[in-house]
Amino acid sequence: MTGWTTHEGRAVALPLESVDTDQIIPARFMSAPRASGYGRFLLHDLRRDGDMLRADFPLNQPAADCASLLVTRRNFGGGSSREAAVYALVDAGYRAVIAPGFGDIFAGNAVNNGLLPARVTEADAEALMALCPVAMTVDLDRLTISGAGRSVAFTLDPVWRQKLINGWDDIDLTASHAAAITEFAVHRRAIAPWVWPAD
Repeated sequence: MTGWTTHEGRAVALPLESVDTDQIIPARFMSAPRASGYGRFLLHDLRRDGDMLRADFPLNQPAADCASLLVTRRNFGGGSSREAAVYALVDAGYRAVIAPGFGDIFAGNAVNNGLLPARVTEADAEALMALCPVAMTVDLDRLTISGAGRSVAFTLDPVWRQKLINGWDDIDLTASHAAAITEFAVHRRAIAPWVWPAD
C-alpha cells in the first residue's frame, strides 16, 4: 500500500446519513474474488431501481465520474464489520470519505487499506456537499480539506495519520517498532530466563 500526504481529486456528495456497510456493498457480492475488483458493487442497491441505474442518484451523475473524494453525512459505515465495504470504495477509486462520523470498525478498516475517514463537523460536511462536485485537496500534514476558496479542518487519530502517510497497516505499524521489541525480548530473557523455552 502506498502512503500519501496530500491528495487532490474530484469530490462528490452523497447526502445520506447512516449508510451502513450492507448498503456500501450488499452481502451477496462478497463471494466474488477481490482480484476482480469490488468497485462495481459500491452502493449497488441504492444506485438502482431493479436493473436500471437511478438517474437522480449522485454517484450516477456524469460529474461523479473519476471522483476520489466522497462527502456524506453522519454515521457512514455503521453496521457489520465487513472489510469488503472499504474494498468497494478503494476499488472504485476513492481515497477519502469525509463525514461527521463513522462506524468504528469501518474507520479502522479504512485506514488499514489507505482510505482516509476524515471527520468534520456536520456544518462543514453540509458546506462541502453544497460545493460538490468540485476539486478538493486533502492535506494530512495540515489536517485540512480545501476547495473552491473554502478550507475546513478534519480530525484524525495521530496513529491513523501516521499509518496513512507511511502506507502502513497494523502489521507494518508493529514492524516499525522491531528494534524496541527485540531490545525488550533480550532484556526480558536476561532477567527472567525461566519464561523462555529451553534451547
